[in-house]
Amino acid sequence: MTAQNLTLPDRLSSRLARRRAAVENERPVWEEPPSIPGRISKGVVLGLVVLAVTFPLYVVVVTSLSSTEAVTRAGGLVVVPRELTLAAYVQLLSGGVVTKALVVSMGVTAIGTLFSLAITVLAAYGLSRPGSLLHRPLLFVVLLTFLFGPGIIPSYLLVSSLGLIDSYASLILPTAISAFNLIVMRSFFMGIPGELIDSARVDGAGEFGILTRIVMPLSKAVVAVVGLFYAVSYWNAFFNALLYLNDNNKWPLQLVLRTYIVQAQQLPSGAGGIAASPGMNLAPAPTLAIKMAIVVIAVLPVLLAYPFIQKHFTKGVIIGAVKG
Repeated sequence: MTAQNLTLPDRLSSRLARRRAAVENERPVWEEPPSIPGRISKGVVLGLVVLAVTFPLYVVVVTSLSSTEAVTRAGGLVVVPRELTLAAYVQLLSGGVVTKALVVSMGVTAIGTLFSLAITVLAAYGLSRPGSLLHRPLLFVVLLTFLFGPGIIPSYLLVSSLGLIDSYASLILPTAISAFNLIVMRSFFMGIPGELIDSARVDGAGEFGILTRIVMPLSKAVVAVVGLFYAVSYWNAFFNALLYLNDNNKWPLQLVLRTYIVQAQQLPSGAGGIAASPGMNLAPAPTLAIKMAIVVIAVLPVLLAYPFIQKHFTKGVIIGAVKG
């Protein structure tokens, strides 16, 4: 049957079918392969972004490794490396204030991260079970902290009344749990199939056994991401130390960084002279090189840890947040 012999409704339905097939075969614009100018422009933009991120880090590292003469000739930050030396790092890590602060920061970060992860996992699992005791009121209290904060003076009075002034516990307990991390982990736990938990409960497993044997092995991604969030928060924190620590020997690294670089104050006595072994003819490091060396020491642990956790970010945070 030719097109002329078709009735008007048949011709219309045939035309609609062809149009529908053409629309279904068309791909969205964002699925089309990019053109050559588009690929070139994308490469240029990404290259500029990478350069903007890495160039300041490069300048900081090169300056921290430069000698006094190189810093003097450059008039400040060094871009072209010349006369590289480890004098600044030797001076900082020779047992002075920076060395003590580095040890304090590492200890607070390790202990605080483990403690925060433990209570966050327990609280998130309890809040993710619909039949748990006081489930809704406790969840409401957690969500309320997004809107209202305690304030500096009430927090200080509470820490002081508990006898935590000049104690390392004051760097951990006031910020031991984050409402955001708790909600993300709870959302992830709620996405775990209930059949697995029910079958484990039928087999006689208790809640703690279900958490350790069923839930935790399935939640490695979100635990790794939340652990990184806590570790970075503890490592970069300085405000609690500024409020609660009066003893300079207990300062964390970030407070030393703020005092010496941001406020341009001199470090307390005992910052450490050059402790070189025989045969190491190291010249004294310039002040700017020491400042940049402190910045490198403060940033390096996070840069080293991030690549190992980065692969878990999408699964651990985005999926958990969407499923919540």
